[in-house]
Amino acid sequence: MPPITPFLWFDDNAEEAVVFYISIFPNSRIASMARYGENMPGEPGKVMTIDFELDGTRLVALNGGPVYAFTPAVSLFISCREQAEVNHYWDNLSAGGEVQQCGWLTDRFRLSWQVAPEALGRLMSDPDPERVQRVVQAMLKMVKLDVAELQRAYDG
Repeated sequence: MPPITPFLWFDDNAEEAVVFYISIFPNSRIASMARYGENMPGEPGKVMTIDFELDGTRLVALNGGPVYAFTPAVSLFISCREQAEVNHYWDNLSAGGEVQQCGWLTDRFRLSWQVAPEALGRLMSDPDPERVQRVVQAMLKMVKLDVAELQRAYDG
């Protein structure tokens, strides 16, 4: 199967967004950049596309103009090993953006993210429906997800 690469449409700040993202994720880099030329729809010399990696995941950003906008209907999901990772990604990505319920946030570029601990999947897939219900109820009261609090809810 060919790789699936998220392609992100920005109005005119793709380069600023990419630099911001690679500053947050380890092992990240800009792989290549293409600029608008003469007789192209964008301003000559301005970044058109940026091919980049966030900790090994390839993405492409485009300065496409104010035609489309991000919505929370599509988000990027970060599965974190521990609370320190949740805190790192949450605190950095939410700076200048908006936080939402259950680990969702919209960054300052209006891109939606979900920042969740790996433990959440394990807790929510327990065969005991009462445990799962307690975890869900605890999660619904949270903005940034708290691993210890989710575990306490699970344990009853």
